[in-house]
Amino acid sequence: MKILGIDPGMAIVGYSLIDFDGENVTLLHSGSIQTQKGERESQRLLEIYNDMISLIEKYQPDEAAIEKLFFFKNQTTVMPVAHARGVILTALERFSIPIYEYTPMEVKQVLTGYGRADKKEVEQMVKITLGTNILPKLDDTVDSIAIGICHTRSKL
Repeated sequence: MKILGIDPGMAIVGYSLIDFDGENVTLLHSGSIQTQKGERESQRLLEIYNDMISLIEKYQPDEAAIEKLFFFKNQTTVMPVAHARGVILTALERFSIPIYEYTPMEVKQVLTGYGRADKKEVEQMVKITLGTNILPKLDDTVDSIAIGICHTRSKL
């Protein structure tokens, strides 16, 4: 089963495609969609939507796991992130891809056993799960992998 993990954002959308055979997790591809800060919000959202459509068409995921917004410390970024999630969800729905949502606390709880784990602890569990010492440079991309892994463990 191919799972598209997504960490939504306006400036950076982290994504990863993992394969889950019911036991093992393999990272097939990962990357990011990045938009320019100076562009109109509507243009940035269209870019995210179009890039997400291209990813879906290219990789044809069976399911998608996306970070769910539940609380935001920075009120100035919550609306743009919510808008980005909206266009991502729309793209997934266009292809009838089943969507599963997980809060950051749920992802941390599933991966580390502690809902308030820090980034380093989550990264370490992602490395262990994938059997690698090398992860993508962007935190958003690593977060998307963690969201995908969380989904595989939530399906058991």
